[in-house]
Amino acid sequence: MNAGEIQGLGLNLLNRFARSDWPDRLKVRKSVEKLLFVGSRTGFQLIGAAARSFSPAGGAGKQRLPSAAKGLFDLSLSEEQQMMRDTLQRFAQDVLRPAAHGADHDAALPDDLLAQAQELGLNFYAVPEALGGMAAEQSVVSNVLAAEDLGYGDFTLAAAILAPMGVANALTRWGSEAQQAKYLPAFTGEQPPVATFAMQEAVPAFDPNTLATRARRDGASYLLTGEKTLVLLGQQAELLLVSAELDGRPAVFIVEGGSEGLGFMEDPAMGLKAAQTVKMRLDDVRADLLGGSDGDFDYQAFLDLGALSWGAIAVGTCQAVLDYTAHYANERTAFGEPISHRQGVAFMIADMAIEIDAMRLLVWNAASLAEAGKPFHREAYLARLLCAEKAMKIGNDGVQILGGHGFTKEHPVERWYRDLRAVAILHAGLHA
Repeated sequence: MNAGEIQGLGLNLLNRFARSDWPDRLKVRKSVEKLLFVGSRTGFQLIGAAARSFSPAGGAGKQRLPSAAKGLFDLSLSEEQQMMRDTLQRFAQDVLRPAAHGADHDAALPDDLLAQAQELGLNFYAVPEALGGMAAEQSVVSNVLAAEDLGYGDFTLAAAILAPMGVANALTRWGSEAQQAKYLPAFTGEQPPVATFAMQEAVPAFDPNTLATRARRDGASYLLTGEKTLVLLGQQAELLLVSAELDGRPAVFIVEGGSEGLGFMEDPAMGLKAAQTVKMRLDDVRADLLGGSDGDFDYQAFLDLGALSWGAIAVGTCQAVLDYTAHYANERTAFGEPISHRQGVAFMIADMAIEIDAMRLLVWNAASLAEAGKPFHREAYLARLLCAEKAMKIGNDGVQILGGHGFTKEHPVERWYRDLRAVAILHAGLHA
């Protein structure tokens, strides 16, 4: 799929908004129309972390999206959601899947991938209308649907694409008025910031509620000291959400790329290679508390929404494993018949299908509760447990069905196996 086709997908996704009257009311029609036609004319250019300047947009007030009115766990998709899924599924098949092998081999994102993903307009669904976006209510279900569809193309590339959207979602949900005005408008610009999360710490049996990274007050801001690991796109990031302990309790802080005292070193892992994971050192790095000292930030909900994002990506990638191995088993012959005729293989593929449906339903159920503003911690925790366990099992079974071929890079199952193991390790590295 070339840049023109990608732009066509973005146009298909956004044209109904261009026909509505809210761009005229908010006086943003020209900027929206400009978005629809840029992208294919200009290549993606990575902005150095120190070059980003966030300019506050005054007068909008603190933005919070209302809970969706949709009934709990309604499996029917709206017209917008179906249109979004059709677009993202094509993007996953035509762009992510072909690029994934080379990205994993080179341990780097393709130069134009984030630019092509930007043309889909996903960031607009994370930013409220008053700040230049299109979000009118919480859209947790739509976010997990997007994560699942992108995960079908590739686990790592999906995570890299969704990280900036996740940061914007967190700022919309919990950011103070000043933080939203300063950072959110940039996410709907022609070159949105590379943004990511830094949650993980290199300690045995890491618990996100017990953090070694420390924060202390220093005037109107805070100073962070500690070390994070497995930070996706960390060295490129212009904006990071970093967890740290403050006054004996976990909190999340906003750190701008290029800040004094911020250092990085390579941290290659078994999977997630294209996301260029790094280890990040914080030495009295100045930061801003997400939501402010008197905000409504909910750390547990922050973790739970992150778990749902990782679970949704895992569902998409597991579905890719199932589809690929089922096709392989029907085509691969041994002793004069397809190996799918063997009960041992057929039962394994059937178990995959059952486990994926269970994962999907738990993730969707928790997302539906969260979107409706209902308590969802129990459901998110169950979804995380099941996805962490079954994602690794499905990846392993995929390799097993391919036999010797599953051990080689000739088939993508080997890469999916490595990436899916991250689901049980990472905590809140994304945000639905």
